[in-house]
Amino acid sequence: MDFDTLSKEQQVMVAMRKTLANIIKETTPEPGMIHPLSKNTVEDVKACFALIAVRERELMEEMGIENKARPHFTDEVKTADVIKFQKS
Repeated sequence: MDFDTLSKEQQVMVAMRKTLANIIKETTPEPGMIHPLSKNTVEDVKACFALIAVRERELMEEMGIENKARPHFTDEVKTADVIKFQKS
């Protein structure tokens, strides 16, 4: 689904999720350093992510779209191999 085809509310959810993720990435300290955000703020950010996820799921269900996307780790073992075909 293209960003421009999303409803305004969906666009807000995407923008908020991306902004929060970038804030977390940019404020995460190196190992051994103290986090600049308080524990309460970190918990509030987690709560925001949870609310965004719930609302995005509700909006998808209202549109009749089933979201089968699941997060994965980059070092996760692949369950399928991609095979390239060439014309002969």
